[in-house]
Amino acid sequence: MKTKLSLALTVLFFSLSAFALMPNYVPGQYKIDPDHTRVDFVINHFVISEVEGRFNDVKGNFLLAKKFTLSTVEAEIATTSIDTAVAKRDEHLRSKEFFDVATYPRMTFVGKHFTGKPGSFTLVGDLTIKDVTKEVTFRGKYTGSVKDPMGNERVALNMSTKINRKDFHINYDQKIDIGPAVGDDVTIMIRTEGIKTGDVSK
Repeated sequence: MKTKLSLALTVLFFSLSAFALMPNYVPGQYKIDPDHTRVDFVINHFVISEVEGRFNDVKGNFLLAKKFTLSTVEAEIATTSIDTAVAKRDEHLRSKEFFDVATYPRMTFVGKHFTGKPGSFTLVGDLTIKDVTKEVTFRGKYTGSVKDPMGNERVALNMSTKINRKDFHINYDQKIDIGPAVGDDVTIMIRTEGIKTGDVSK
């Protein structure tokens, strides 16, 4: 009897613990908080290593629907805000050989549809860089909600994808003795907080 009771209590404890750790899904309209949003990227350098960077100027909105798969997202990133912590390299990345920021000062993402659940979802949308718009797929998760000290409802999302830079006419092609100076594949990682601005009806 004691063994059965102990087993039942153990199962109940872990069930309650798992429930407590589940992120609280809060539907609503949200504005991206640029101060707590990171758009990072990683790309191969000289074949043997990697360079990391980020974009510092991000704005946009997303809607978390009561039925999660009806959610939407729109974001805009200033290409001039690229930051790899090396000023000379950043200026090169802003040039015509890479992002050509004088001609294309921003890139955009418009999410078209979500699948899955908040804790593990896929987001398909149109990414526009320079003069190219191409469909990309992010994999991500909703990590929870919280009230901040000012009383704002905040939620957070993490997402990542991989693109080929040449698909977006970023065609820099310098070679070294063992291969390309800069890789083609770019991993993009987004961590964003949104501040609730309104409710949703569905």
